[in-house]
Amino acid sequence: MTTLNITYNGLSTDVPLERETRLTDADVRRIAVELLAPVQTDTFQHYVVDRFHAPGGGERIYLRPKVPFGA
Repeated sequence: MTTLNITYNGLSTDVPLERETRLTDADVRRIAVELLAPVQTDTFQHYVVDRFHAPGGGERIYLRPKVPFGA
């Protein structure tokens, strides 16, 4: 099971995704645009996509804005 976490406009939500193949960063951004309509198609262009393996064997994907600190 893959969970997509989208942070937008100060809010964050988890969306469960059923998928057969690995999602590219472009796929993740496209899915977020479809879920948060009516945002513009380039809304998430400069967002960061982070991927982590969950303890239960699933994957967590975070789509979040870039921050001016940290590396």
